[in-house]
Amino acid sequence: MKKRSQAINTVWTVILTILSLAWVYPVVVVLINSFKKDSAISTNTAFQLPPADGFAGLGNYANAIHSKGFLAAFFNSFIISVTSVVLILVCCSMCAWFITRVNSKVTKLCYFLFVFSMVVPFQMLMFTLANLADKTKLNTPFNICIVYLGFGAGLAVFMFCGFMKSIPLEIEEAAMIDGCGPIRTFFLVVLPMLKPTLVSVGILETMWVWNDYLLPYLVLDKTKYMTIPILVQYFRGGYGRVELAPMMACIIIAIIPVTVLVMVSAGRTTQAMTGRKKKEADHAE
Repeated sequence: MKKRSQAINTVWTVILTILSLAWVYPVVVVLINSFKKDSAISTNTAFQLPPADGFAGLGNYANAIHSKGFLAAFFNSFIISVTSVVLILVCCSMCAWFITRVNSKVTKLCYFLFVFSMVVPFQMLMFTLANLADKTKLNTPFNICIVYLGFGAGLAVFMFCGFMKSIPLEIEEAAMIDGCGPIRTFFLVVLPMLKPTLVSVGILETMWVWNDYLLPYLVLDKTKYMTIPILVQYFRGGYGRVELAPMMACIIIAIIPVTVLVMVSAGRTTQAMTGRKKKEADHAE
């Protein structure tokens, strides 16, 4: 049985390694092409290393940063991502706590409505949403977070409710006996215990908001505000010619912040789990 289990683990390791390489390969291709000149990027050479006469170095990155309003687009994407994710984490965690602890027909209905919102296609709402955002002045990077809160609440509330049910109610009752009100109980007792779910939801929502193209394209005034996904399509020259090399460099720069966030969050989560297991082992001894 032990040999069979090891063989199964080996097979799964090989399969998952191949799948991971398949996912990483397109990113590697974009990275390679970001160092080429436009003339060196073609159907036949797109998957090859840049030749000596087609190597552009960091010139594409400098061109991407200093042209097309990249810094402004990066700032807009950063503001939208931070405000939206923070609003989703705070509001949805509080909502999930209320739904979980107040067991009534109204809260159950609210929970099912949040879950139902995850299956509603965005294309059914996008035109009326764009019109409503214009009328309510939600078409700037500083208040579009309200729109993202509405679309991101379904998944966030679903995940928070699932984790909230595992938190013992006696901990909150003890805090209230010590004089904590509902707000202090949530922020001082419940919220720290939600850290694993906060990290998971934060990563998922950040990846969604940072890489989102359609919602900012419909809502924002593109003559004033652009995000990085919108900016990528504007790397066009005369007569529709696409500047592929700076576009590839812009894509790589856009990938870096989310990649760093995921790696840092994963490292801290692993470190916290290792420390918790060590404390449990020391306590057992």
